[in-house]
Amino acid sequence: MKDFNSLGVPADMVARLTEAGLTAPTPIQIRAIPAAMDGRDVLGLAQTGTGKTVAFGVPLMLALGETSGRPAPKAARGLILAPTRELAKQIVAALEPLRGPRKLSVVLVVGGASVSAQAGRLARGADLVVATPGRLMDLMERRAVDLSQTHQLVLDEADQMLDLGFIHALRRIAAALPRERRTMLFSATMPKQMESLAASFLSDPLRIEVSPPGRAVDRIVQSVHFVTKDEKITRLIDLLDTHRDERAIVFGRTKHGSEKLAKKLASEGFAVASIHGNKSQGQRDRAIRGFKDGDVRVLVATDVAARGIDIPDVKHVYNFDLPNVPETYVHRIGRTARAGADGAAIAFCTPEEMGELRDIQKVTGLTIPVGHGEPWERMDAPRKGRGGRPSGDAKPAAGRPRRRRPQRRAQKAA
Repeated sequence: MKDFNSLGVPADMVARLTEAGLTAPTPIQIRAIPAAMDGRDVLGLAQTGTGKTVAFGVPLMLALGETSGRPAPKAARGLILAPTRELAKQIVAALEPLRGPRKLSVVLVVGGASVSAQAGRLARGADLVVATPGRLMDLMERRAVDLSQTHQLVLDEADQMLDLGFIHALRRIAAALPRERRTMLFSATMPKQMESLAASFLSDPLRIEVSPPGRAVDRIVQSVHFVTKDEKITRLIDLLDTHRDERAIVFGRTKHGSEKLAKKLASEGFAVASIHGNKSQGQRDRAIRGFKDGDVRVLVATDVAARGIDIPDVKHVYNFDLPNVPETYVHRIGRTARAGADGAAIAFCTPEEMGELRDIQKVTGLTIPVGHGEPWERMDAPRKGRGGRPSGDAKPAAGRPRRRRPQRRAQKAA
């Protein structure tokens, strides 16, 4: 079995990792850390929960620790970009044990907090800035941050940054960085658009792929329940009732729908909280803190939380609404079965969502086992776009209507 010593990690960093409870490197860490310590650009593809933060955190903190003197005013020696506030905050917390005796300065730059206060912290310069692209662009436009001396760059969950429409911000950020830098880009999936993004950020990268893109964690027991729209809430309550003392995340598609669902679950006696784009940063933080502490047992969330929640003992993930983007399903269910634990992922599928289900099964390469009901019958009309119904001879359960799928509406922002 490999350990961090065998990867060439210096003894003092190994000691920090050990103190943090990290002794056996994961596959992505085994391959990424030595290459990054040698100065190579790295393109890492690994499913969520496989240790990507340590994979880029160790070489990054080692490189920053070798710099001398204080950073120049407004300068950032290293930069980590993440798609959501929650993930950015999680990265900062995960890197805390690796800062070492010099206590490298780390500045968190995300929305939902005072931009003036963040500009004030950046005025003194920082060894490392952890940022979401939108807020970083705000500070760049204010001339509050200087990226000309940023020689260490990490893009974490790059595919979700594309999903959230950050492509133009990423390109503008890239233009402000020096050409001579070491870049690490990590993601769980590799959509076609990211090939172009990777080419613009990386130079002769080592591509590391420890699991096929879109493959769900093997320890997750998946199932799909075929229900009508009106049956969804009743089915969810029945299932949640069987494990009231265990943590569960329920994913909805819209902010309004998720908030309405959380209120309904609260009225049924569940210890529930919600996080979505209409919540303030303080409300989000309190919800996640309550979930971690166990005061909240059910967290209802939009895809703002599909990545960035790293709580080891989440036992159940419910896809109350199937996502429009099939890769998002992989990230959602990756909130369970973390740190070597087992977990369950339950998806609800209405007649209108058969197209999404088919896309998910195509991306994951799996036929999700049926937990309840029967697959809805395919309509005879030809499929348009990514909608439609799956092929096969299965018919809807008795008494359920055959309805044409309405034109898909654009998913509301989380």
